[in-house]
Amino acid sequence: MKVTKILTIAFLFAAVASTSHAQQVLEKKTLTLAGAKKVIAAAVAKAKELNAPGAVIAVVDDGGNLMALERLDNTFAAGALISYGKARTSAIFKRPTAVFEKIIREGRTPMVALNDFTPLQGGVPIEMNGQVVGAIGVSGAASAQQDEELAIAGAGALSMNTNGTASMSAVAFFDSKSVAAAFIKGQPLLETGEYKIHASHRDGPGKAEVHEHETDIIYVLEGTATFVTGGKVVGGEMTAPGEIRGAGIEGGDTRKLVKGDVLIVPQGVPHWFKDLKAPFNYYVVKSIN
Repeated sequence: MKVTKILTIAFLFAAVASTSHAQQVLEKKTLTLAGAKKVIAAAVAKAKELNAPGAVIAVVDDGGNLMALERLDNTFAAGALISYGKARTSAIFKRPTAVFEKIIREGRTPMVALNDFTPLQGGVPIEMNGQVVGAIGVSGAASAQQDEELAIAGAGALSMNTNGTASMSAVAFFDSKSVAAAFIKGQPLLETGEYKIHASHRDGPGKAEVHEHETDIIYVLEGTATFVTGGKVVGGEMTAPGEIRGAGIEGGDTRKLVKGDVLIVPQGVPHWFKDLKAPFNYYVVKSIN
């Protein structure tokens, strides 16, 4: 009986030791140079789409070490240092840099004393299967928001197939802090060749819009708005391929949108946030046709 107890205890200790040893070594994914170049290529493509030729794009590994950098034409001299700083900050803290810019703006100014810390919007972590493998930083675009749009497009490149669509085996995850930061400015969470997911925010009415190749699926999270669909766009102009904007809509159907409402606007249908009560936050899933 004593021998049995001793053997049982020995086996338990061996199992615990084996488990403890296994937990000390984890499989780690590493960003390759080819991956870094793919991230930059996606950000460059987004810059061309948004007509942001002055951007500087930097990619770092998960330790904040520079892997690749590309300067587009007409940028400014400090752009390389700033984009690298944004990427490094995002990588070592595993957070978008917009989060830190907001924290400091709200009063936590001692954070600026941290070494090698660039709390400016435009740095985004690069994730694969839940692991942060690096980060991208962008500077020199038309605005801080555009810097981040380019960075988001680049960071999402590693989850794409060669045809530009999202990989079915890749799981895209956005933590609550990243989502909250996106809603502050109203920014895309993910854009692929088949669909886009935007964390949209409005403080006032906007222009009438027509998307010739996108169907909008709108889910209201907060606020109320008067929304017009159909009719005729007033003073409509083509502002981008497949995108028309105008001052308003003549005719059409008017609806009151409130929290919890879902609305689907098919491609080619004019729509307009005529007025709203801020803050107005809503998810938009854009199905690209």
